[in-house]
Amino acid sequence: MKTVAVIGLGNIATRHRRNLKLLFPQSRLLAMSASGRVPREIVSYCDEIVSSIPELIAAEAGLVIVASPAPFHAQHALPLIEAGIPTLIEKPLSMTLSDSRVLVEAAKKYMTPVCVGYCLRYLSSALSVKEAMEKEVIGNVYNAYIEIGQYLPDWRPSKDYRESVSAQAHLGGGVLLELSHELDYAQWLLGQLTLSHAILRTTDELSLDVEDSADLLLQNNRHAVVNIHLDFLQRKAHRKCRFVGSKGVLEWDLILNELKLIRPDGESILYRDVNWDKNQMYLNMVRDFVHNIEGSPHTCIDLEQATQTVELIEVIKSYDAKKTNK
Repeated sequence: MKTVAVIGLGNIATRHRRNLKLLFPQSRLLAMSASGRVPREIVSYCDEIVSSIPELIAAEAGLVIVASPAPFHAQHALPLIEAGIPTLIEKPLSMTLSDSRVLVEAAKKYMTPVCVGYCLRYLSSALSVKEAMEKEVIGNVYNAYIEIGQYLPDWRPSKDYRESVSAQAHLGGGVLLELSHELDYAQWLLGQLTLSHAILRTTDELSLDVEDSADLLLQNNRHAVVNIHLDFLQRKAHRKCRFVGSKGVLEWDLILNELKLIRPDGESILYRDVNWDKNQMYLNMVRDFVHNIEGSPHTCIDLEQATQTVELIEVIKSYDAKKTNK
């Protein structure tokens, strides 16, 4: 590719620019801020700053990563899709179901390769979980317990957490959108989920205007009961998943990158990589998207799958609003 680009100047955009430089060292890399402003500060891993989507289109970029805040995803991605430029959109697809559906229809109409960056699906232990679930290693799944918690001020220690995207409602903050990886992989592994109950809370701990914790009770079409907990509050990062089935239990530790099988006759490690490099997920995700662009076999998260997650989030928020207003 002669030209690649990243929209957004936050932490995840910096990671994507660095990775694109690794993957396409001979390509010209363009950077654009979410607002289109030309930054005064030096932008790392980039050859040129542009200030508008039309400039990216005129530059005939072969791949653009949209890593702006979620409210701007549709605004940034739609003209790229209409121009036929392959576009990788950071998660979540958008803030609203209506915007998501507009992007789905545009991708179909213009036949443009588009996918969504749920990088956890590229975690090596996640692929082992997927294989174990498809082989029904634990038989019928009765329950799933999914939990993630990490103290928001520790995410980006050099920045006031209250100024981060995660903390601001108008930029798509809150645990449901920021931690939607868990909602994505839950439906990837268990099928489409329906909501039974939800509790969203904004505690006094962080003084945010968004929910800092969520507890969800859901079911899949085989009546497995799924408990999901998301929070910005736990002082020690925690990210685990447990599947209980008729033949045993799968325990998945996403931080240790480990998958354990527990049966009546003992425990065994199905997968473990103590020296794993988190960045490999992101590199593999971009490589997979390139396969998509080239028409080769791929496992990219398409817009329909990503829209299911946005729809589930809207259902959860609507349920909580109705409960609150009673």
